[in-house]
Amino acid sequence: MDTPPNTRHIAFLGDYVPRRCGIATFTADICEAVAAEFPATQCIVGSVNDRPEGYDYPERVRFELAEQELDSYRRAAEFLNINNVEVVSVQHEFGIYGGDAGRHLLSFLREVRKPVVTTLHTVLSEPNPDQRMVMEQLDLLSNRFIVMAERGRNMLETIYGVAPEKIDLIPHGVIDMPFIDSNFYKDVFGVEGKTVLLTFGLLSPNKGIEYVIEALPAILQRHPNVVYIVLGATHPHLLAREGEAYRRKLEKLAEERGVKNHVIFHNRFVSLEELKEFIGAADIYITPYLNEAQVTSGTLAYTFGAGKAIISTPYWHAQELLSGERGVLVPFRDAQAIAEGVNHYLSNPTLMTAMRKRAWKAGREMIWPVVARRYMESFESARASLSVPSMETAAVRTIENANYPWPPLKLDHLFKMSDHTGIFQHAIYNVPNYHEGYCTDDTARAFIFTVLLREMGDTSPEVNRLASSYLAFLWYAFDANTRRFRNFMNHHREWIERAGSEDSHARALWAVGTALGRSRDEGHRNLCALLFQRGLPPVARFSSPRAWAFALLAIHEYLRTFAGDRVVAQMRDVLAGQLVGLYRANSSPGWQWFERIVTYDNAKLSHALILSGHWTSNGEMLEIGLSSLRWLLEAQTAEGGHFAPIGCHGFWSQGGEKARFDQQPLEAHAMISACLEAYGATHDEYWQSAARRCFEWFLGRNDLGQPLYDPTTGGCRDALLQDHLNQNQGAESSLAFYLSLAELTRAASAESTVLQSFAA
Repeated sequence: MDTPPNTRHIAFLGDYVPRRCGIATFTADICEAVAAEFPATQCIVGSVNDRPEGYDYPERVRFELAEQELDSYRRAAEFLNINNVEVVSVQHEFGIYGGDAGRHLLSFLREVRKPVVTTLHTVLSEPNPDQRMVMEQLDLLSNRFIVMAERGRNMLETIYGVAPEKIDLIPHGVIDMPFIDSNFYKDVFGVEGKTVLLTFGLLSPNKGIEYVIEALPAILQRHPNVVYIVLGATHPHLLAREGEAYRRKLEKLAEERGVKNHVIFHNRFVSLEELKEFIGAADIYITPYLNEAQVTSGTLAYTFGAGKAIISTPYWHAQELLSGERGVLVPFRDAQAIAEGVNHYLSNPTLMTAMRKRAWKAGREMIWPVVARRYMESFESARASLSVPSMETAAVRTIENANYPWPPLKLDHLFKMSDHTGIFQHAIYNVPNYHEGYCTDDTARAFIFTVLLREMGDTSPEVNRLASSYLAFLWYAFDANTRRFRNFMNHHREWIERAGSEDSHARALWAVGTALGRSRDEGHRNLCALLFQRGLPPVARFSSPRAWAFALLAIHEYLRTFAGDRVVAQMRDVLAGQLVGLYRANSSPGWQWFERIVTYDNAKLSHALILSGHWTSNGEMLEIGLSSLRWLLEAQTAEGGHFAPIGCHGFWSQGGEKARFDQQPLEAHAMISACLEAYGATHDEYWQSAARRCFEWFLGRNDLGQPLYDPTTGGCRDALLQDHLNQNQGAESSLAFYLSLAELTRAASAESTVLQSFAA
């Protein structure tokens, strides 16, 4: 991938080592490959247990499912839902999950509220009714499929009707091994000077190993130095049913055919490093499997990627991988053909080397780091699809037709987030995060909110106490020596910077200006007057356009009461003029904006000029404010008509692509305030409707169809990501919701009063 991925938290679901099966090995390999290729990404595993005692799993395994226990699948889904997982990678094989055709997995998929990428290790050409039902449900509940062979992709499309654009073809990963002479490893196994045939994997009757043993007499007749290594423990399920009967049958066959001394059984499950040595020592790898309908084989992929000469029966994966003269195919259950294939290789070393080279070169696209990058691309695509197919979100596909009633104002979360010092910046879910402490930015917003509440008639002791605490914080934040507001304070009430940003300084001015213009508390007004008088002059030296805008909002609030203050009015004219100059310098017919990039709290720039132009009767200012706001609103309106603010991951540079995520509540509030101001200046219902539509973003009319407002706490979630919500309910996001609701309620009340006066 050319750019770092956005995905940082991935859960893998399937069997896992030390369980001995191919799926367990694959899950471990792909998980570790992704973790190694993307070190900033956290990878966790949910492992399926086929026995009550489970396994001694590594730390990577965070949760376990009992294969036959349906409730454990639901618990696993809930575990992922409450953790910060962004995508789930499911390894699918019918036999590893409980229920008919592994249907227990569907319960997990219906409950999990994350994008799902399902890797299909088996694709059946003739499914029974249960298997077809499971596949159809997998299609509904998965965002993407990964298959490892072209035939698998074709069958998904033609047999199961899966949309082609939903399928990613990614080969089975392989070890990155050099192209070297097999003699380098042979002494490790005491076979130096021998020609080594190899078959590895869990031993079971469907592997067809007896046909290679049957072929050995004809091979040894022409090449007497051949040995055949059969590597792998007996499959645990077969071992539980029949013990070592199949292995003993093979040993007896070797003895009967007179090749006992040429067959070496290694009855164990080897480590990756040992496997590399075994593969390295092999001259020819043989997969004599008996089932044609095998769409993937990890053992075949590993030896192919290592550049081994391969002889295989024509199961589906082998047909595809060994095409183009990269191996030899022989009929099923045909010992004579196997013998002819081996003898043909050994009698034509040049041909054998050429086939090996072709396989090894093709295998460079299959090594685990390359496959890990391909998987990450699939994960990113799944998240970008914006559809999390779960029972909860299936009902929100008609968001444009839904009704979004305004909720009553509930302040529980505000009280929880506040103490006698101020308001905590951040929350962990709905719990204040003491570690992050306080900031002037959020305390200023909170103070504005209390002023609006009291203006609307809430004079409760609780709100009065909060207002006093917030104002006390702002007073303490102001440094009389530097004439600047500090911003960040830790939980021990220690300032951690000498001066805050220009934006935070101007937000504090906006807060005290609002109190001067609206509060009836004389003590608060007197203290705010001191802060305003001392804090306004430094703004003349500021270079931040948003600081200019916040200061303009502060000034206009102040002038509601002190309209005759010529010095403050002159500052208004200077700051508004600077915004006009900025717009003239950067705007163009296709880019009606103040800067060459649209970043954060954007609508405040338009808001400030609408306000300034309206109250000073400056037509140019008003027009710039309105036209830039309309342009911004149109840029942040999705095809479906809902509000979709520009995301903070990349923003939007002129000529570039708009970042869609993460969408911040701050942007919704800024748009609502500006649209209400535009309506007040023009009485154009377009702006009133736009303000309401932006507010509905909080309630679920958004890209995910999920509400950011939490009616159980009264708080607001921190962000809308491309496939889920940030569940933390910090001060900035919650105050954005509170202020939006308060401003809309106040505007609706004022509109009602006007209508009543006309009726009278």
